Parts: sequence; C-alpha cells; structure tokens
Amino acid sequence: MINRNKDVELDGSFKLLDSGMGKTLAMKGVKVPSTIWSAAALLDAPHEVFKVHEENIESGADIITTNSYGIILSDLEKEGLEDRFDELNLLAGELAQKASEASERKILIAGSLPPQNGSYRPDRVLDETILIPLYRRQMKLLEPWVDFFLFETMSSIDEAQAALKAAHPFDFPVMIGLTLHDRKPNRLRSGESLKDCIERLRSFSPLGILASCCLPERITDAMVSLVGSGAPYVGGLGNAFSSVPEDWLLDGSKSTDGSLQIRDDVTPSFYADVAVSWINQGANIVGGCCGTTAQHIDSISRRLAGAGS
Repeated sequence: MINRNKDVELDGSFKLLDSGMGKTLAMKGVKVPSTIWSAAALLDAPHEVFKVHEENIESGADIITTNSYGIILSDLEKEGLEDRFDELNLLAGELAQKASEASERKILIAGSLPPQNGSYRPDRVLDETILIPLYRRQMKLLEPWVDFFLFETMSSIDEAQAALKAAHPFDFPVMIGLTLHDRKPNRLRSGESLKDCIERLRSFSPLGILASCCLPERITDAMVSLVGSGAPYVGGLGNAFSSVPEDWLLDGSKSTDGSLQIRDDVTPSFYADVAVSWINQGANIVGGCCGTTAQHIDSISRRLAGAGS
C-alpha cells in the first residue's frame, strides 16, 4: 500500500474524470442490489470493478474514482455485512491503485465519499455530529490509496459543510460535489441557492467545487457560478437520468423508487458537446456520473483532441 499524496499533480491544469460506476456495472450484467449498490461488486465481481477503471483510463480519464460510493455502514447492516466495512474500503482503494499503476500515464485517484442516508435526499441528511465520525472513519481507510477526497452528491449546504468539516483534520486535498435541482436552475436539491452554498464553502478553501450527479442542463446553468467560486478546480459530472423524484429511495417500496430511468438522448456525442461547452465557460474538470460510461469519456477526450466524437 502506497501513500500517494506526496506528489499530487493538481495544479489547476485540466483534468478529465471518469464515468459512473454503479450503472456501468449494471449495464455489464453485474448484480447491483438496491441496498449496497456498487459495493456488492467488490465482493462478487472485483475484476469488473477493475475493468471499469481500466476502460476509463483507456478512454482518456486522468482521474479514476474509488468504488466506495456504496460503502455505507447503515446499508451494509441491511445485508449483514457491517463487519466488512473496513475491508471493502481497502479493496476499493486497492483496485483503483492497481488500475492506476497499470497505466503508462500518471493517473490520479479520487476517494469517493457518499451521502450517508440516501442520495438526492436533503430531508434525510444526518446531523453533523453523526456525519463527521462516519466520514472520518471512511477517509482514514481511503487516504493511503488516493490523491484527494471527492464528496459526491451533496444535496444541501449543511451536508456539504459537514463533509468539509470532517475533512479538515486530514490536511488533504478535497473536492466537493453538489447535486442540483432537476427543475430549478442554480439551486441545490434542498432548494437552497447555489450562490449561497458557494459563499458558505469558501472558508474551507476546497480544492474543487463541482456539480455532481445531476442533469447536464442544470450544470450548464450553474457553470458561471461555479467558475466564479474561485476554487482551483470547477466543473461537472452529469448523470443521464430523466429525473429524480423528490421522495426517491434506492431501496424503497414506492413505484417511483428503485432504478431510475435513463435518458436515450444522453449519448456519448451529446454529452461531449455539453462537456466541451462547460470547458468553454471555464470548467477545468469534467467527467460523468450515473448512466454515463467510458464511451462518454472517450467522446470528450476525442473532442478535446480534435478527433471528433
């Protein structure tokens, strides 16, 4: 195990992030249960996790993300796997490191840190007295494997602030990913103003502020505010969902719960067009989230290289 953060190449130069993991695994036929999501593949198909990392690197990604988004203690408890929390985080880090080291290029690793009580649900965000210890436990496990931490899909100002407070003692680069409202431009899923959120986050001096796992169109709306944040890295990771119901749960029993509908129009070519528009507005880090694949990353990479889609 190598402590990687001794030579972090995050100087503000453009970086291409990878695509989504969970939906990509499901598209490959890997079982992705509604409880522990992509974390199940660490137990059942670690070779496929490695392959997704490898495919993204081959497609031009400069950064790959650990498959740790689904490693949530309360969800593992639902499957009787809570005693494997440490093991799964270490394995997620190890698989990413192996993929990085297998490349001839310098590939950075982002340590993925998820919402702790359901994605896209600001009403379910836990109190920071609960969140901070949970995050610090996971960060301690991931730190030796990664170059920076990436808090993904933060749906409210309080959630984003708690994440950055948790990261403070680590003296380690941190990016924060904010998930935006489907229908209200420049708003978090909580309804709070993106501008207000950015102002609240400035005092933490994060390495990056991104729009994470939301409609590409809402990221386009938000790019002026993100670029104006002054963070060294700004950009977006769009998803390909049609929409996310406000009361959605991955493992819920409502008709609107469970797997979300993927849009037909978010093709690799379409997504590359949108990502390039973000870059033209000043973004210096872009990638994909749920519903995107390495083909989307390849299309962006080719477009930036002048090779079309």
